[in-house]
Amino acid sequence: MAIFENIPLLAALFAIFFAQFVKIPIHFLLTRKLDFGLMTSTGGMPSSHSAAVTALTTSIAFEAGLDSPLFAISAIFAVIVMFDATGIRYQAGQQALIINQMRSDFQMFVSDLKDWPKKDNDAKIQELKTLLGHKPNEVFFGALTGILISILTYTVIL
Repeated sequence: MAIFENIPLLAALFAIFFAQFVKIPIHFLLTRKLDFGLMTSTGGMPSSHSAAVTALTTSIAFEAGLDSPLFAISAIFAVIVMFDATGIRYQAGQQALIINQMRSDFQMFVSDLKDWPKKDNDAKIQELKTLLGHKPNEVFFGALTGILISILTYTVIL
């Protein structure tokens, strides 16, 4: 099948899987807690989004050249994805932290009121996900991961 011969696509997919997998040992080294849920979660070190778009862009540079329109499209796409990961998505995660704290404080306030009618005491409001985006160093190392994967693919493997 021709899709299995598309090296830029395969390099980008491998970069995603590699970046997601490597989050587990990095997290373990920092916290001494093994969390396999990181394999499918957003955020964290390194950024799999950055790894994917830089692997794709670097592979396209190898295949089509730095002067190709395809490289230009891919490079701009990569910049937008990495900017979004550190900007909008990171700020959304920070807002989720504050909203979760406000909800927790409100629940504590309500539970402290003795005469407050309690409904469904066992129901817990699900907290908002706070690990949505990336810190700049996570994006940098994700980008570096993707570039290195593509360079190794084209210089060592092929």
